[in-house]
Amino acid sequence: MAQTWHCTGLRWSAGETVRPELVWNGARKTPLTWGKTVTFGVEDQGRRVCVGARGHACPRRVEVSARSTGARCEECARLERAHSVAADTVADDPRPYHVYLAWFGPGLVKVGITALERGSARLLEQGAVCFSWLGVGPLMAARRAEEMLRAALGVPDRIPYAEKRAVRAALPATEEERAAEIGTRHGRAVALAGWPESLAPEPFRPVDHLRAFGLDAAPAAVGEITELVAGGAVSGRLIAVAGPDLHLRTGDGSVVVLDTRLMTGWGIVPVSEPVSGPVSGPMASGRVAFPVRPFPAPAAHAQDELF
Repeated sequence: MAQTWHCTGLRWSAGETVRPELVWNGARKTPLTWGKTVTFGVEDQGRRVCVGARGHACPRRVEVSARSTGARCEECARLERAHSVAADTVADDPRPYHVYLAWFGPGLVKVGITALERGSARLLEQGAVCFSWLGVGPLMAARRAEEMLRAALGVPDRIPYAEKRAVRAALPATEEERAAEIGTRHGRAVALAGWPESLAPEPFRPVDHLRAFGLDAAPAAVGEITELVAGGAVSGRLIAVAGPDLHLRTGDGSVVVLDTRLMTGWGIVPVSEPVSGPVSGPMASGRVAFPVRPFPAPAAHAQDELF
């Protein structure tokens, strides 16, 4: 019987060398490098089980939806968020926090906070193409600034991953163009009245992740895998990684996106032979393919009048 692995997610290192890696139960890590062939299957009779909360297994091993990116039952999801800065349930964290502006593509700008000690790891995990720090200070001051900036700048604190993926094929060519939107908003932000006194403003210094993600040389993806299925398999050459997303060139030459959060909760097994053919069609290995949702084609603009 083939050994079964359980993925706990994709992690980014943000030190001198920026690199992504898949993490498995037992803390085993698989570094991800461009050109690497990613091939795996899901147990034939497997089911997707809740991953538990705060390092503890789900006591009832509840089956969860194949399309859920959290892979948690309602009870474990509640426990996971019971002590979470992201869920705004922690007010006494003594660590300093950064406030940032992140850009994911034309028109997609968000404001957020992350612990100073994490550096830019949070931005890499979110798939931010470009970002800049706004300020640094205590958690509650960072929270107040985040809320103030959402209202004053008209930017959200969350952007769905589907929207981020949809714009990656049409990113501006230069770093200056990619930094333009957050540059304008950064200037407006630091000039606002009511900036928390304990939050030290930081100058505009855009950081661009296009090359770190491999998107500078990657062809446009045609769609995204919507879920994994028991007995399914995928194989592709890794050409880019953005946030939790693997961009894979499959056997028919097309590029599809796999959100690695869909892997959690499944039993992952090796595939004895390379999988050929499109991910969305029958596999040469005889295994069931994972379903793929095509990205919508860019809308054609027809000019009705000369002026």
